[in-house]
Amino acid sequence: MALNWKLVIDTRNAPALADFWAAALDYEVEDPSALVERLLAAGQLPADAVVDHDGRKTFRGYSAIRHPDDPFDPISGVGQGRRLLFQDVPEEKSGKNRLHIDVHSEPGTLDALIARLEALGATRVREIDKGPAGHWWVMRDPEGNEFCAA
Repeated sequence: MALNWKLVIDTRNAPALADFWAAALDYEVEDPSALVERLLAAGQLPADAVVDHDGRKTFRGYSAIRHPDDPFDPISGVGQGRRLLFQDVPEEKSGKNRLHIDVHSEPGTLDALIARLEALGATRVREIDKGPAGHWWVMRDPEGNEFCAA
């Protein structure tokens, strides 16, 4: 039986990085505000465990995005399909990523994709030329995590 999974990415500012990747991938930022409000009202969640981001209450140090076509729990907002969870950690990023995301453009639109990602806060690192197989860019998201755009 196949397992359910999510990719967890350590960050210094989970909501900001979730916003970047949601825009980059055309995903949706999960909205746990109904669950957060319910837990606060029941006294099961302290107020200092909550932050307001873009007018919604969310769990401090966490933010997730999901594919817009995948199912999700309407109470918790948690996606039940393709999903990235961003969690704050105390240490800065160090070293090269051992796992990264590849973002694929439609044929002939790589330049437009690169421009859109840069407008969102990504930076180019280097171009990889594979000759007849094409080329792609190694880039960094706003926190310095490497990813490829092809």
